[in-house]
Amino acid sequence: MTPYRTFGLRIHLATSPLMTDLPLPHEPVLRRVGAVADRLGLEVYAVGGAVRDALLRRPTTDLDFVTVGPGTGIVLAKALAKELGGHTAHVYENFGTAAVRLPPASVEGQTEPLVLEFVAARKESYRRDSRKPIVEDGTLGDDQRRRDFTVNALAVALNAERFGELVDPFDGLADLAARRLRTPLDPAETFDDDPLRMLRAARFAAQLGFTIVPEARAAMEAHAGRIAIVSQERVTDELQKIVASARPATGLRILFETGLLAYVFPELVALAGVEAVGGYAHKDNFHHTLGVLENLVDLQLAQGVEAPVEGDALWLRWAALLHDIAKPDTKRFVPGTGWTFHGHEDLGARRHVPRVFQRLKLPLGEPLETVCELVRLHHRPVALVDEDVTDSAVRRLLFEAGDRVDDLMTLVRADITSQNPRRVRRYLAGFDRVEEKMREVEEKDRLRAFQPPVDGHEIMEAVGVGEGVAVGILKEWIREAILEGEIPNEHDPAFAYMLAHKDEALRRARLFEGCLRSLQGSERAAMGAIKEAVFRDALPDDAEAAEAYLARVKEDALAAREETAE
Repeated sequence: MTPYRTFGLRIHLATSPLMTDLPLPHEPVLRRVGAVADRLGLEVYAVGGAVRDALLRRPTTDLDFVTVGPGTGIVLAKALAKELGGHTAHVYENFGTAAVRLPPASVEGQTEPLVLEFVAARKESYRRDSRKPIVEDGTLGDDQRRRDFTVNALAVALNAERFGELVDPFDGLADLAARRLRTPLDPAETFDDDPLRMLRAARFAAQLGFTIVPEARAAMEAHAGRIAIVSQERVTDELQKIVASARPATGLRILFETGLLAYVFPELVALAGVEAVGGYAHKDNFHHTLGVLENLVDLQLAQGVEAPVEGDALWLRWAALLHDIAKPDTKRFVPGTGWTFHGHEDLGARRHVPRVFQRLKLPLGEPLETVCELVRLHHRPVALVDEDVTDSAVRRLLFEAGDRVDDLMTLVRADITSQNPRRVRRYLAGFDRVEEKMREVEEKDRLRAFQPPVDGHEIMEAVGVGEGVAVGILKEWIREAILEGEIPNEHDPAFAYMLAHKDEALRRARLFEGCLRSLQGSERAAMGAIKEAVFRDALPDDAEAAEAYLARVKEDALAAREETAE
């Protein structure tokens, strides 16, 4: 994040007793924009988030400018780019906007690019069935009226005669001082015109710690259904910003309470509620999930990770959001025991998380894989808190979690939302023991980011076969032997183990190939079950008995498939 810098520019606040003599950032850039506008005879203002953030002393990497007069935003952007030299104005004719991107080296104090966006003042009207506005040329006042919130409707004049003068027709400065979100116009009209503004309200509350005025919250509840006309990409962009923010649980809670979350994230809403049978009640898993997210934010802050988070830190937050997402589908009441959610972590990772990512159009590559693995493994460390936990169990967790093991341990710590301090201390002490055991095993066995000490090419050369089942069997058996502590994670012992077991691997490969040739049509659906038996089951030494065993595996797999289909 770019550190906040000011350059001596002052905003003149003659109309307000609340704040005076406050600085805006990037004075040389702003004065240059004003000077170019003066030469062209154009009226120009810095507007929106840049003004708001300057008054809040928050850093910014985007500056928005409004000019007065048709097409003048693009004219000013082109003229500025030409004067700066070596820069291009990126023009978006369909939207009447232009942008100039300044590299960090050209702006004092910047470590990230500074983006200057220009648009001519306009007014908008909306059709009931569309989010796309009818745009007309307008005045500065028209442009400020179309803004989402009063704190984003502030403008600062940049022309020399009025340089630094604040234009605040809707008392946005007072709202900024009170840390509240209020719309310039009737909130029902503002949200009905552009329903995305309701999500932006929750986002600003999460990012800035502002409260939404009651009239605006009521309008959000009344118009929640209008969010359906907004594209999924724009909705997801707001959700991502909420999750990455300083107070993500606050934003999500606002969406839940106003009914918006049911439209944009119904899978999360399905976690809400408590059911009781015979005196047994389970916890509200929605509020538990928000508690986990709040705990995670605190843990990340303690680790020096500040909002807005990105990369692995962001996807860890998504794992917290989705760690219990399959609980509604796995909920069972067991008389005498209570409520169980057996297998929710596996089902969530296998089915629910990919579906959520696909529906929200989140990235499906490594981020999805990361979240799935963290969800799948989030109960595993709990099973290792016993003092007599085996090295083998720890090895398996290190192997499966790989480089994600630190994030996994952060997640399981965040998952402790008990209100019982003694129970919390007991779990945390248990996780301390698990992490100490992990360090001991890792130092000895080097299993994080595990790479097999004997690779497939070496196996093929030693055994005299090409790629195929025999090689896969030997690779898996070597890995299992290391995880079980039968051999160290070293080349020579692994190579010797491979030579000792190669004949059995070749026999099993021949059995599998024979079964594969016998499969007809729909019988091929049993191939996965047969392969798993060949790799892992204790097959009879006798060839005919082994073939009969695999035939039974095939029949059982096909029968189970038919039952599932019914």
